[in-house]
Amino acid sequence: MGQLSYSRCSGAEIAPYVEELAALRIRVFRDFPYLYDGDVDYEREYLATYVNSPRSLAFLVHDDGALIGATTALPLSDEEPAFRQPLADAGFDVSMVFYFGESLLLPAYRGHGIGHRFFDEREAWARRVGDFSHACFCAVQRSADHPLRPTGYEPLDRFWHKRGFARRDDISAVYAWQDIDSDTETDKRLTFWLRALD
Repeated sequence: MGQLSYSRCSGAEIAPYVEELAALRIRVFRDFPYLYDGDVDYEREYLATYVNSPRSLAFLVHDDGALIGATTALPLSDEEPAFRQPLADAGFDVSMVFYFGESLLLPAYRGHGIGHRFFDEREAWARRVGDFSHACFCAVQRSADHPLRPTGYEPLDRFWHKRGFARRDDISAVYAWQDIDSDTETDKRLTFWLRALD
């Protein structure tokens, strides 16, 4: 691991990094549990949500000019209906919730505190750009006996609990993508995790 550099960008400032972010998302999310068979055109469309949100955040980590990590966030009211509606149905005021998108980090850089930095940055940004009552994110659910589940795989639930988030099994989103072992897109269930922002 070389000398890492960190930067923040928001809204239209994210546009120059879309290709890098797309490549990193495709690479990281190919692994379990997402098993995402990435598509660059889809990624550009997905990331446009962040480019078009004036209060979004992309926190980027580069190593010698190469993007090796990133995390994103934006007001839930700027997200797709697939992520807004489940919280609205659960009685939350969507305008008061800040949505944490993804945390992307190449394997060689894990275990050095960058994951905690990602949460710190997003929580600080949420407080900076609004008076939000809650932060949330979604995590895909895979069966314990999934054939592509690596031996010894441990989900990040313990880490998320330490960050103050509670898993809400009663609130979930449904989102479709193509798995690496599939020829078509299939719906996935993503469970919400929430915490109050004090």
